[in-house]
Amino acid sequence: QITFGSIFLGKVPVHEEVHRCAGQIYGYKGCIRDFQVNHKELFIIDEALEGMNVENCNVPICDYHPCHNGGTCTSDEENWYCECPKLYTGKLCQFATCDENPCGNGATCFPKSRREAVCLCPYGRSGILCNDAINITQPSFSGTDVFGYTSFLAYSAISNIAFYYEFCLKFQLANHHSALQDNLIFFTGQKGQGLNGDDFLELGLRNGRVVYSYNLGSGTATVISKPLDLTLNVHVIHLGRNLQKGWLKVDDQKNKTVTSPGRLVGLNVFSQFYLGGYREYIPELLPKGPRFKNGFQGCIFDVQVRTSHNQGFKSPGTPEGHPNSGRSVGQCKYSPCGLIKCRNGGKCIETGSTVYCDCLTGWKGAFCTETMSVCDPEHDPPHLCQQGSTCVPLPNGYTCHCPLGTTGTYCEKG
Repeated sequence: QITFGSIFLGKVPVHEEVHRCAGQIYGYKGCIRDFQVNHKELFIIDEALEGMNVENCNVPICDYHPCHNGGTCTSDEENWYCECPKLYTGKLCQFATCDENPCGNGATCFPKSRREAVCLCPYGRSGILCNDAINITQPSFSGTDVFGYTSFLAYSAISNIAFYYEFCLKFQLANHHSALQDNLIFFTGQKGQGLNGDDFLELGLRNGRVVYSYNLGSGTATVISKPLDLTLNVHVIHLGRNLQKGWLKVDDQKNKTVTSPGRLVGLNVFSQFYLGGYREYIPELLPKGPRFKNGFQGCIFDVQVRTSHNQGFKSPGTPEGHPNSGRSVGQCKYSPCGLIKCRNGGKCIETGSTVYCDCLTGWKGAFCTETMSVCDPEHDPPHLCQQGSTCVPLPNGYTCHCPLGTTGTYCEKG
């Protein structure tokens, strides 16, 4: 055991005895930080008794461009930090976050990867951050996106449809293939809990046919059209129900009817009227029946409803024709990618009004303008910095800034 009278950093004070025993002594030139003795951290400046010719260490860390994802490095005499663009956070701007939602106007923020986020735009908005307003007269739906969300519009619950209703609407398919999938056109039901006794009303496409179903609480009634004539550009649907009896007419096909089982005659639904998809689209939560697995792909417009044979048709919503909410709904025949230019081979992806760039390997960022750093978690092979250390990219490779108590090239040693 050795007991120190004093601990000296950098250079021992020059005395005659030191010269006689050790010859010329050269002091350390460089920076010392995170000083620890016997597991106790000593604050180098604050706890020092005396010193001479000591200055603040000014390592030009910004010369190494440590900030990720387009962040700007700023340094002063004592510290350095990264100013991060929207969508990113962390000391090095290394994290994409939805905790502090960067998306505008109530958009849904979704982490596309560990570093990047996508803004799923609400009704009436478009753009990378959903800051651009768009006028929607003929809604365009994109089905289920790669993140598992559907585009949808939600209207206030349609009142007085317990015993009688009629719906008219038109739709245009995105492509012929979309007619062969399980695509929901509209839905309203008892909160979507998926129970056998749930009352519901739904319309969709399956295998090129229109499927219309309803449940009054005593069993599901379903009527299915003949295959659609895919040479038609626009399809027209007229459907309705009076007590237990329902009917469906598609384009110029003959009217088809169905009668619901049991003795119940009233449709009791409390939820909003969903068009094109569902807010929390998990098919298992929809009432048992056809259970369409995807949102609609294409345009749905001129939706009209009436709840009495003696009244005129009107658009759903309060006020009339206005949805309460929506997600990733665009304007028919309008492409938001027309305003987005993805760089370096990136591809513009649009789902309704939502738009983002899908970058080629080695590129990242909102417009694929930033190179992938060796310190990025997506980099292959990944960096080797361990034990909570910070990976900082260098012009040729990277270095690991170790936390207190670790050392080694990759901070792998205690």
